[in-house]
Amino acid sequence: MRIALVVPPFIAVPPERYGGTELFVAHLAEGLRDVGHDPVVYTIGASTVSCETRWRTRRGQWPIESALESSLEDLDHSSWACQDAGDCDLIHLNNAPGLHLARFVRQPMVYTLHHPHDPALSRHYARFPRVHYVAISRDQAQRERLPRLSVVHHGLQLDRYKLGTGKREYLCFIGRIAPIKGTHTAIAVARAAGLPLKIAGEIQPTYQEYWKNEIRPQLGGEIEYVGEVNLREKNQLLGGARALLFPIHWEEPFGLVMIEAMACGAPVLAFPRGAVPEVVVHGVSGWICRDQDEMSRRAAGQLPSPAQCRNHAIAHFGTATMVQRYVSLYAECLHTSSSVPARHQQALLPERLPLAS
Repeated sequence: MRIALVVPPFIAVPPERYGGTELFVAHLAEGLRDVGHDPVVYTIGASTVSCETRWRTRRGQWPIESALESSLEDLDHSSWACQDAGDCDLIHLNNAPGLHLARFVRQPMVYTLHHPHDPALSRHYARFPRVHYVAISRDQAQRERLPRLSVVHHGLQLDRYKLGTGKREYLCFIGRIAPIKGTHTAIAVARAAGLPLKIAGEIQPTYQEYWKNEIRPQLGGEIEYVGEVNLREKNQLLGGARALLFPIHWEEPFGLVMIEAMACGAPVLAFPRGAVPEVVVHGVSGWICRDQDEMSRRAAGQLPSPAQCRNHAIAHFGTATMVQRYVSLYAECLHTSSSVPARHQQALLPERLPLAS
């Protein structure tokens, strides 16, 4: 199969630093290539994914400065990509603006839900019933009411993550510096546990006040901000960490950093929200903590071994299972589409509305 994978035109595939969607697409594309399929990634020119890429912009603008400008750019990119993908068997979208094009293309469309549940997004999804949607966790799926909805957990090329041999004397936090990610809670947990904390992540313009008022004043001594980290730096940070703190204050759709931590031998200490119970096995690859106090006690107490954490990641979150499930879904979509007689395919498109007088 020839598969068009469309991502927003802002971050490279794979990302140099921040970019969960772009990391997922990079590993999916290379996994598809490895099992004999032909992926084409519609992205930006700075991308280094090992398959065919098509682009019109060398480097994207990130972080986003204007919501309106970025929305228009994303829609322009998506419309170009869907038009250009005429030689592909199927289009796999990873950005909401691209859904509008489902009305105008003949190929089957798959759309992966990368955003948390939002009523406005759910209403938008429902306007395109021909699209086959993919939730990235069961928790995310149960919040949606869509006629075509599957669940496929993310997976990573785990050979890119190494089992660290550091002393594991500090805790770490990796993620956007944002209230919903719980950066302030991670600091409180580390202080209560009496352990150093290394914080890594992007400070987006939206959260500058949070950074200035709640995070930056607490830095110093045992609390260190190390900036954004690339793959090599992430391996080093997680490979020496006693545990990854994941004290989220929202319903996280998935949380790829949890897999990255386990792959490097760092157990995950997380609150039981969103997809956490589907990723972390209590007492095996980390601890699912009821509250901040329990997370502090777990951080200072007995933790699953690094080897045990990595083995769990390998057993459940490699790319092989993810790729196999997407290939099966693509084949099902193609079969369903081809089984509709040509004379009835026009009926799958919405009726043309009369022009306003």
